[in-house]
Amino acid sequence: MPFQANPIKFGTDGWRGVIAADFTFERVAKLAPLCAQVLQESNPNSNLMIVGYDRRFMAEDFAYLTAETLQTSGFDVLLSEGFAPTPAFSWAAKAENALGAIVLTASHNPAKYLGLKVKGGFGGSVSQDVTAKIEALLEQDSPKANKKGTLTLFDPWESYCNQLRSLVDIDLIKNAIISGKLKILVDVMHGAASTGLSRLLGCDIPEINSQRDPLFGGAAPEPLARYIPELFRQVKETAKSHPHSLRVGLVFDGDCDRIASVDGNGNFCSTQILIPIFIEHLATRKKLEGEIVKTVSGSDLIPKIADLFKVPLYETPIGYKYIAERMLTHQVLVGGEESGGVGYSNHIPERDALLSALYVLEAVVESGKDITELYDNLRHQVNFDSAYDRIDLTLANLEQKNQLQQRLESTPLTEIAGKKVTNCLAIDGYKYRLEDDSWLLIRFSGTEPLLRLYSEAPTLKIVQENLAWAKTWAKGN
Repeated sequence: MPFQANPIKFGTDGWRGVIAADFTFERVAKLAPLCAQVLQESNPNSNLMIVGYDRRFMAEDFAYLTAETLQTSGFDVLLSEGFAPTPAFSWAAKAENALGAIVLTASHNPAKYLGLKVKGGFGGSVSQDVTAKIEALLEQDSPKANKKGTLTLFDPWESYCNQLRSLVDIDLIKNAIISGKLKILVDVMHGAASTGLSRLLGCDIPEINSQRDPLFGGAAPEPLARYIPELFRQVKETAKSHPHSLRVGLVFDGDCDRIASVDGNGNFCSTQILIPIFIEHLATRKKLEGEIVKTVSGSDLIPKIADLFKVPLYETPIGYKYIAERMLTHQVLVGGEESGGVGYSNHIPERDALLSALYVLEAVVESGKDITELYDNLRHQVNFDSAYDRIDLTLANLEQKNQLQQRLESTPLTEIAGKKVTNCLAIDGYKYRLEDDSWLLIRFSGTEPLLRLYSEAPTLKIVQENLAWAKTWAKGN
């Protein structure tokens, strides 16, 4: 049977595919000018495109091809002279008044993937309407130009770092480091966050996994606990050697738009923990205003914290582009998703892991409290205890995915792990609320052959029971 590549289809943030099978030079050369063409429909006064890339296998080669193809199609191009975080290119699109940006990255996906993210001139992910228009043009010829555009190399870091420094008390953080009050440990997962905090803080911040490795050490560059054993080890060692210092571990995904943290005692802190801390820090210490935007997989603590600080709350499907769309029409104090993406309206409508890292550090130094102490104080104020976890199941093929989806639609679940379902929210996957105040979310990945299972409950034991039940259910179909 002859090989057939998967169709070009945009997921929650860009198009991704297996290198050499789905993601090829030919397809990228076809796609890139179409992206610029669609972006220009809503901004005919600009002709400039930003092109950037992360540290994945051949990402720079695909970026050069993208830039040359755009130039041949008549667009002016600013091409990054090196790797940088995806939010740096989103910022560049806004700062340079460009049509938008094309970023060659597969974010947190495994090493065999590469991808293409499309950012709008406003500095964030484009909407589904825009990506649908791009997909609809794929059967047409690429745009022709009477005259080639220009192609210029640029440094994406300088303007981006200046922007982030303007939002945070950099001197406060730097002085805490110099005095020994604060110890920072950073795992950049071989990705585009490398050198970022050193550039921002103006002092040397040692990094774990700082060298380029297109195989990412044999794991995925995703800020999950199972991928960061060395960060846990170093934080626990630092706790012994510097017991009186504030200690913060930080981890970034492959293109530096997702973050997680480790507290001073070596406990993993996902954005389910960090988002409530961001809300308190920005609303109380920095006196900023705006609503909270969470996705359906966000913790039930988030609305309680929003209510505590009298901040409006809005819920979206999973995918940062939905949060970005909300940011274009509303002032958003914090917009975040459980998978590590958090953004702020005082910046750009884009998740930005380095800015989030700076806010973590600023909150810890200003309060003098560890991350978990900040989190526990908030939980106690609203009388809420919970545990959370997520597991991903690899599916055999699209047929299995379709069968599972069909079963969920045709035979609604009424009982999960021996507990009655009291409500089902289906704006993105199926989120089942259960009679014991826990919930289970069953959702299919938009970019990989994966089934994602999420659960939050009063105890970790109940979370594990819910996830084990869902895993058995999925494998039994």
